[in-house]
Amino acid sequence: METATREMNFLLAEPEQRLLRTVASRLPRWVRANHMTALGVAGAVGTGAAYALSARDSGWLWAASLMLVVNWFGDSLDGTLARVRKTERPRYGYYIDHVVDAFNSAVVGIGLGLSPYVQLELALLVVVLYLTLSINVYLESAVFGVFRMAYARLGPTEVRVLLLGINVLLVLAPGALGTPLPWLHAAGNASVAVLAGGMFALLAVRFARNLQRLDRLEPQSHLTRA
Repeated sequence: METATREMNFLLAEPEQRLLRTVASRLPRWVRANHMTALGVAGAVGTGAAYALSARDSGWLWAASLMLVVNWFGDSLDGTLARVRKTERPRYGYYIDHVVDAFNSAVVGIGLGLSPYVQLELALLVVVLYLTLSINVYLESAVFGVFRMAYARLGPTEVRVLLLGINVLLVLAPGALGTPLPWLHAAGNASVAVLAGGMFALLAVRFARNLQRLDRLEPQSHLTRA
């Protein structure tokens, strides 16, 4: 498998990459890309656990926000560190990114579903849709040779920023302390349902465009039987 060209076209791509390169160039030499990957996984597990524990105390949402930052730091810095030090292994990174992203998404989604703000079935639906979108991205890279990390200029960084903002709103909302009021649960479910609908629409549009592009690249031959 040849390495696909990476397209970092999500909204926060440029400032994020500048920050990551700066941090990567200053890390001690003993810190390796795999250490950052492990840190990202730990951040995802911590995020899921904190969301689940928010059923007891909404203050755990602050911990969830902190763990989201840890997840972003580790998950985004591993590849940058390898590229800055010119030790990148494209096939290895491709494989690790795919597996780790699937695991991290599942853990965070399940944690959300165990929180008092989102119904578990809706959270699992979002996890399935997110994983489907991720698989589509990797399939596109194999078929078209381009690895696009965003849908409609929204990438993993924007998703984390969105979750951070929601966490703050939930903590500061009236009735957030102690057992959440019914309207908070309803608002959370409605927000996740809208998100799921948007993800499905994005997938459908991109799928249709890919089929049209493939039809142009590989037109069907119209053969008639003798």
